[in-house]
Formats: sequence, structure tokens, C-alpha cells
Amino acid sequence: MAESREDERIIAEGVDEEAIEENRRLFGGWRFIAIAVAAGLYAAFHMAALTGLSISSMTGVDLPFLPTFPMETWNFRIVHVAGALMLGFLIYAPNAFPEDAGGETRILGLLALVLAVPALLALGTAIWFALQISAGAQWTGIDETIRFNETWLFGAPLWIATGGAIALSWRHRRVREGFAAPDLVLAICAVAVATYLITIYGTLMRNSTGTPFAPIGISMAAVAGSALILELTRRVAGLALVVISAIFLIYVFAGQYLPGFLNSPPIEWTRFFSQVYTDAGILGPTTAVSSTYIILFIIFAAFLQASKVGDYFVNFAFALAGKARGGPAKVAIFASGLMGMINGTSAGNVVATGSLTIPLMKKVGYKKKTAGAIEAAASTGGQIVPPIMGAGAFIMAEITGIPYTEIAIAAIIPAILYFVSVYFMVDFEAAKLGMEGMREDEIPSARALAKKSFLFLPIVILIVALFMGYSVIRAGVYATLAAVVVSWLTRHRMGPRAVGKAFELAGIMSIQIIAVCACAGIIVGVISLTGVGARFSSLLLGLADASQLLALFFAMCISILLGMGMPTTAAYAVAASVVAPGLVQLGIPPLTAHFFVFYFAVLSAITPPVALASYAAAGISGANAMETSTASFKIGIAAFIVPFMFFYNSAILMDGTWFEIARAGLTAVVGVFLLSAAVQGWFFGARAGWIVRGLAMLAALSLIEGGLMSDLLGVALAVAAVGVSRMLSGSPGAGAKAAG
Repeated sequence: MAESREDERIIAEGVDEEAIEENRRLFGGWRFIAIAVAAGLYAAFHMAALTGLSISSMTGVDLPFLPTFPMETWNFRIVHVAGALMLGFLIYAPNAFPEDAGGETRILGLLALVLAVPALLALGTAIWFALQISAGAQWTGIDETIRFNETWLFGAPLWIATGGAIALSWRHRRVREGFAAPDLVLAICAVAVATYLITIYGTLMRNSTGTPFAPIGISMAAVAGSALILELTRRVAGLALVVISAIFLIYVFAGQYLPGFLNSPPIEWTRFFSQVYTDAGILGPTTAVSSTYIILFIIFAAFLQASKVGDYFVNFAFALAGKARGGPAKVAIFASGLMGMINGTSAGNVVATGSLTIPLMKKVGYKKKTAGAIEAAASTGGQIVPPIMGAGAFIMAEITGIPYTEIAIAAIIPAILYFVSVYFMVDFEAAKLGMEGMREDEIPSARALAKKSFLFLPIVILIVALFMGYSVIRAGVYATLAAVVVSWLTRHRMGPRAVGKAFELAGIMSIQIIAVCACAGIIVGVISLTGVGARFSSLLLGLADASQLLALFFAMCISILLGMGMPTTAAYAVAASVVAPGLVQLGIPPLTAHFFVFYFAVLSAITPPVALASYAAAGISGANAMETSTASFKIGIAAFIVPFMFFYNSAILMDGTWFEIARAGLTAVVGVFLLSAAVQGWFFGARAGWIVRGLAMLAALSLIEGGLMSDLLGVALAVAAVGVSRMLSGSPGAGAKAAG
């Protein structure tokens, strides 16, 4: 009986429960059913489109109004963005909810319903245009009648409805369980934009974008579409990305008045906006990735959550590291690394695992800010753990053309170095505080967890399929099907209802990342259309004439600055457009240059003053957000050196012989250990003075540089540091204690 109880002992439950944001509506009754069905169908639509499934091909029955697969690329991406806009506006409120119905602003709701008239007029006009074109009408941008209809029957009503509904939504209050009238109008506007663009891009006018011959309606639809994307991004990701996007948009028209490399030629608003809602901007690489790889792996993550794999991952981490000193902190490292494979955001990873690990860290003696900082630093690294990594890795594959499997292989040593650096920082902190691990009866039974190791099967199948040469999409589909099959071996069996729930969860989970990718697409469009990226590359080349290290340091600062307050996906997409081309022009291989940028885009989540992961952790720990972000920066400080290793030693990215790769990996791990020891002031079981810390720091930097002579110098300095430490401590046995 005692053994049975031991087998049942668990710590983590509810890790896979869906996190509810403060501004997310909680529907009931018919509203809940409607949103659940819409979200489920939205995710299922993507799965069908990516796999080429259709009802007609499977049954031979043609049903009206259903899309045919494969869809035309631009049309697919337009529907992808429009669906997220519709769901997002209905689900996420623009402000706080009133406590009860008495706090609702009914007059503003009625005014918003008035705006439904121009919104429906714009939608009806777009449908009318589609009917005209299908009947054989020739569409041009210079025909006066067409221009009048596009301006006054479509564009103007669309602008009035979009601008008015956004403004009203900021002041309107509606109870949490109800639809808000301004949001319904915005959803209609999103459909109107998509309907018009799909209609016009189906004609020869698709080739006129960016020229004086483009229909005025494209520009007006793009203005409204950009406003909708910015507003939804504000609701789901905060103001940081919106402000940066607004600055870039202002730059389009103010760049002609700026000096130096910021100066850009004058651009008409019609020309810019006729091109920004194409594959040069919003429909470009960021949306290309969010509409394929990202949403596929969000569906995969949702299916894993439905089968409670997240609970198993966290319990596995407790069994693995719970008994080590400062156990819960090391559990956070392992759990966040595992959860990072199924959760693409740093803050989301913090919420998933931190709600369990942070209270336990506080319980064993960590300060509030330190507990939050450890979780933030650990969760941030989840996005560089192959095979799934963060969504930014898919964008890297799209931009560079480098196969995703090659990127995943290149990420192995950098991911190890990141988590090793955080592990050492946490371990040395626990050693200084004299902490112990958790008791045997406080952690899950390893025997019980071993019996459920089949829950790793979907991840294993994903890895095997990728390296057998299957496409990322096919590998993701196989892994998703494996998650369903694996669930049948547990008490969380997935039947039709659970599968539907998983699709619903995926549809809702995808809204934030789709909005962020579309918003980042606006910035990418500005960079490509103004040429500021090329001018920034010239600036980096100028710096490199003085010092390549200085150019890399400047690139690091810009990457982190662009990423502050932004989700990693957007941070990388922007930095990849601004910084990476300049690094490539310096002669750095594309994979190295983009990994350099990607790594720092990830680290921006723990870089003060605006550190999203640290802020999320502070909310759980109850500590000051700025103190937590500063502490997380310190814990992750060794990781900030890792990207420079890519530049000095490409073997870190698996580029070289096996001997070169092994030597680079080993010396880098030792270097990270010494750097962590120098920062924490703890060296081989004893507190270290400034002399020992200085020697350890110099040894670390020498080993990190990667050359044979520098490695030998690093070893010599490390030996000197050990000798000085023993001599100063006066105890030959001072270093006998294990660091684990």
C-alpha cells in the first residue's frame, strides 16, 4: 500500500491549465459556444489548409462557401490575419471590466452600434466589387468611377467605422461575460478589409502595388488594417510593440527631414500603404511563418496540454533536480527547458511553471526577487531549446532559407550553454546561502514517472521525423497525432470532445502571436520600403573598420533595445531586418549573424528596464518588478557572452569537425562555469575574493574566445585561480565540496 501511495505522489497539477489574461472575456451560454466553435474552426482551418484536407476530397460532396485547398498564398495569409483580428477583438477587452452591469457605458455602446452602419456599408461594397469582378469587370486604379466608389463607398466608411470604434472602445465598459458593441464593429471592419484585399489581389491590380496605378482602395484598406492590427496588439501584447511600430510609421513620412543615415526619400502615403499589406510587409515573412509553422506548433502544444504532458514535464523535473541544493530553483531550470519545447513565449513559460516553482523557492529560503528572477531567466531560455524552439527560429528559417533542421542542430550547444550558465548561477547562490534540497517525501516518485515516460513520445516522434527529412509541417502533424494516441494510455484520454477543446485552445492561444507577427510585419515593411536597413548596415561596416568587436557590441545593444518590451518573435523579426544584414555584410555567415541577433532578442525578456519575463515572474513572487528584472539580468549575465562565442568560434553552432565541436563545447562550458563563479563570488566550495574572481573572469574570457592558444591561457589562469583560492583559504580541503 505504501508503495502504491509513493507511485501516486505528485507535485505538479494544473500546469497545463489555460492561463486567463486580465482583459480576456469569460463568456457563458450561447456566447461561449459561439466563440469556442469559432476558435476551434479557425485552428482546424489551418490544420486542413496545411495538410491539404478538404471535405469535398474526402467525401466527394461539394459544400458552398467552403475554401478549397491549397489556397492562394496571399489569400491564405489575409484570412489568417483577419480571423485572428475577429477573434481577438471579441475575446480581449481594451480596458478594465466594470464590477457589475451598473458600470457599463450604454450610451457609448449605442454610438458604437451606429458605427456598424458604415462598417457594413464597407463590407457590402467590397462584396459588390467582388461580384462585379466575377462578372467580368476590368478593375483599374485610374478609372474615375472605380476610384470614386472605392474612396466614398468603401474607404471612407471603413475609416470612419474603424477609427470611431477604436476610439469608443477605449472608453466603453462592458461586463466580462458580454460582447462589446465597438468590438463587434471592429470585427466587421476586419472582414471588410480581408474581403476587399482578397477580391482586388485576385486581379491584375495585385501587380500595381507600390505604384501610382494601384487602386486607392488598397491603400485605404491597408490603413484600416494596420490600425486594427496595432489596436489588437496593444490589447494582447502591451504598448511597447505598438509604440515602436508607430515610430517606424512616423519615420516613413518624417525620414526625409532627418540627417545622416536616417535620411530617406519622400514617400506618398498611398504608395506606402498600397505596398505595406503585401508580402513586402504585413503578409511577408512574419505572417508567412505565423500562418504555417507557428500555428501548427501551437496546435501541437494545445494537444500536449490536453493530454497533460506539461504536468508530467514539471514532475519529471522535480524528480530529477528536487533533491539538489536549492532544489526548486533547479527544478525551475529543467521544467522551463522542457516546457519551452511546447510554449513559445517567455512570459507564458513563467506563468506555466512559475506558479509552482516560485512559491517553493521562497519556501526553501530564496528572496522574493531572486525566486522570480530565477524563474524568469530559466523560462526565457525555453525559446532556444530545440527541436521546437521559439517562434523566432521559424522566422529565421523563412528569412535565411536555411533548413529548420540545420537551425535546430545549431541551437544545441547554445541552449546547453544558456541553461548551464543559469544552473551554475543558481547553484552558487544556493551554496552561499547554505541551502539544502527537498526531502525524498516532498518530490514525485521517479519509479512512477518512469512508467509514464511514453509521454515524451510526441516530442521524440517530432525529432525523428525532422531528422528523417520530413517537412516541418508533416513532422508537426505526426507529432500532434502522436499526442492524441499517447493520451489514450493515460486517464486523460482524448475523444472527439477533447480534440475539439484542443483546437479551441489552439485558436485562442494563437491570437497573440499572430497579432504580434502582423505588427512586426508593419515594421519590416517600413524597413524594406525606406531602405533604412541597408543604411544601418553601412553604419555597422564603418564601425567594423575600427573594431569588429565594437560593431558586434553595437549590434547587441540595438538587438536588445529593439526587443525591450516586445515578445521575442517580434523582437527577432525587427532585429533580423535591421541588424542581421549588416552583420552578414561584415563577412559573418548568415546562420551565425541571425543566431547572434536571435539570442539577444530572447535575452531582451530579462534585460531591464523593460523585461517581460521578469515582470511576469514579479507578479507571481510579489517582488518589485524592477528589482526582479535586475536580478534576472544578473542570473543570466553569463548567457550574454555566449553569442560572442558564435563569432569567435563557429564550432559552437555545430560548424566544424567533431573534435572541434567537442573542444569548443567543453571549453565554453568551463568558461561559463568560471564566469558564473566570478560573478557570484563562489569558487570550488568557498567564497572567493576579488583576486580569485578576477583570475576566474580572465580565464573565462580566454576559454570563451575559442582559439587553441587562448584555451591554453584560460586553463593556466583557471589553475592559478584554484591555487590562489586554496592558498587564501588556508585549507587544502576547501574545494572538496561538490558544486552540485
